[in-house]
Amino acid sequence: MKFTVRQTLLAVTSSLALSLATPAVHADEFINILTGGTSGVYYPLGVGLSKIYAEKIDGVRTQVQSTKASVENLNLLQKGRGELALALGDSVKLAWEGNAEAGFPAPLDKLRGIAAVYPNFIQIVASKESGVTDLASLKGKGLSVGAAKSGTELNARAIMSAAGMSYDDLGKTEFLPFAESVELIKNRQLDGTLQSAGLGVSSIKDLATALDITVVSVPGELVETLGAPYIEAVIPAGTYKGQDADVPTVAVVNFLITHEDVSDDMAYAMTKELFENLPELEAAHQAAKQIKLETAISGMPLPLHPGAERYYKEKGLL
Repeated sequence: MKFTVRQTLLAVTSSLALSLATPAVHADEFINILTGGTSGVYYPLGVGLSKIYAEKIDGVRTQVQSTKASVENLNLLQKGRGELALALGDSVKLAWEGNAEAGFPAPLDKLRGIAAVYPNFIQIVASKESGVTDLASLKGKGLSVGAAKSGTELNARAIMSAAGMSYDDLGKTEFLPFAESVELIKNRQLDGTLQSAGLGVSSIKDLATALDITVVSVPGELVETLGAPYIEAVIPAGTYKGQDADVPTVAVVNFLITHEDVSDDMAYAMTKELFENLPELEAAHQAAKQIKLETAISGMPLPLHPGAERYYKEKGLL
């Protein structure tokens, strides 16, 4: 078959354009995003990311999976049963090390980092009628500490230990997701709940509109006892109905994690579209307002995925 000069030039031009474009992922690749309970922050952020990826990454199909959050997410990633997950920094660190007590019998060596995202604020909330005003007054009370061996529950154990307490000091300990915890408090079957989430989590907003609440402070000296990856934080006044003052607490950074079998091009695309579409993600949940490119690799507890690393090199962070 003979080509005209014009056809030859068009073919060369098209080939050059393709070679300069951002590498495309393979057609029909799949991104399953592992999140948490539907009333938390992970789930709406996962939905937001799913929409961004479906629109911005050619040939990709997306799905959002509700889970028990950090610990389950990381174990699923290790088994290749997801491509991207949200998880708390302390859970990621313990997963990489292999901490059996935390739910990781062996090191999860296939995990790779995508980005540090937003901090989870440890929010301890009790009904005002329970009489709970501080950590010490939780003794003898009923408290939900999150799903068993979830990232939230790991936070609860760490905080109670730093305060010289354990679950044995409570009148009743429930291991329930956020929404179920709130329903029990509304029904006067429980006094309080510890929730590790972004500010303005829907479950606590729901509780605060149903009855008067007390947001319990976590003092700075206790945060010092906890040490890294925990940091001092504040729940600003007005975050929840009836909360008229700032409340000191503790926070831990969340991370987006993938695994080594995800292609470099896919990991690059997931990282790039995350940071280039933050306004859309902020529309999914206000916690996304705290996601910043300049802190994307701060405190990463495990190696970055090579695809994410490529993006950060392009942006001058590495």
